[in-house]
Amino acid sequence: MTCFMCKGTTHENFSTFTTDMGGCIIVVKNVPSSVCGQCGEVTYANEVAKHLEKIIHSITKSSSTEIAVVSYSEKAA
Repeated sequence: MTCFMCKGTTHENFSTFTTDMGGCIIVVKNVPSSVCGQCGEVTYANEVAKHLEKIIHSITKSSSTEIAVVSYSEKAA
């Protein structure tokens, strides 16, 4: 696949997704992704993005922690 940003070649790999949801920083490890070998841009398939949204929603809804670190495969939403 071609990178949207630089037109380099992407390859399937795993990455770490991090977001700040106001009062909680969420880190999701081992996320299936496409990574550009030239610029490092990370993209996610639609199904992966939907699952990330479910993970984030479940953590922000059920947790009062300031930092949450989970594995993509471990956290079923």
